[in-house]
Amino acid sequence: MTRLLPATLENVAIAAQTIRSGGLVAFPTETVYGLGANALDTNAVARIFAAKGRPAEDPLIVHLDKAERVSLVACSISDVAHTLMHAFWPGPLTLILPKQPQIPDLVTSGLDTVAVRVPDHPLALALIQAAGLPIAAPSANRFGHTSPTTAQHVWHDLQSRIDIILDGGPTPIGVESTVLDVSTHPPRILRPGGVTREMLEAVIGPIKLLKQRGETVKGLPSPGLLEKHYAPRAELILFLGEGAGSALTKYFLTEKHARRVGVLAADEDAEALEKSGAIVYRLGAGLTSIARHIYAGMRWLDEQDVDLILCRDFGESGLGLAIRDRLKRAAARTIHT
Repeated sequence: MTRLLPATLENVAIAAQTIRSGGLVAFPTETVYGLGANALDTNAVARIFAAKGRPAEDPLIVHLDKAERVSLVACSISDVAHTLMHAFWPGPLTLILPKQPQIPDLVTSGLDTVAVRVPDHPLALALIQAAGLPIAAPSANRFGHTSPTTAQHVWHDLQSRIDIILDGGPTPIGVESTVLDVSTHPPRILRPGGVTREMLEAVIGPIKLLKQRGETVKGLPSPGLLEKHYAPRAELILFLGEGAGSALTKYFLTEKHARRVGVLAADEDAEALEKSGAIVYRLGAGLTSIARHIYAGMRWLDEQDVDLILCRDFGESGLGLAIRDRLKRAAARTIHT
């Protein structure tokens, strides 16, 4: 039976003991809710994969409570990595580092690297500190589905599959951490996220982006690299290009009598779509708000039993790159305008 617990010191202690005993605890981070287990316990980590229905070739991120503990899980840490830790930890940046032998192969999908970060959320840090060990944690949802940004999202997906859900309210960033491979020169973003390319380049200079097509990586060194991911139940269509907004509206008008259509819309687009009869989830104004609400919007539209979800692209500057990445992977179809 899964227990949904409010964020109190007593409940953090209960959750920490559950982690130490090999159990599964969902907890908030600044990005999305994570599903945590003792990163040093193969049996506990195996429970994560079973609860989510996650394939073993998709590695996990190991969470620490402070950068000074990174040597517990990683070795041969470069000067560039130390610079990034100092600049962005705690925060939504995951680094791919050479792993320590004590990290189970199941955590890293058999690779000799490990994904590591220090989250910037008081409840996550309190849990890791109280547990006294590194916590492996992917997003706390069924594999391939929309990521959870509230405890209620986790409950919907994983009730009866895990031990505890710590309710810390909605997550402030709303999309997952940036994953950066620092073993290459220049470093390479494997998954865009809460730390933007511009922020990284301001600290360490030029970096590369992993291309979606035509470039491969050995194994899957990072979560979030599968082509299909984060998907709502309804079919999602993403509109790209300068004419994306008008193309979305035109598509809605041709489909609204045949299917129940929902739209994920920024405030600037929402009113006109609502007047046209669309079921609109307002993402707010600006990329920070859009990122915070994009997953919640997908889930809300699924709850409205829509057949189709439409969304336009929001560009690639700042958080726009991470939003585009999630929408592309969630989309059943992409329309270029």
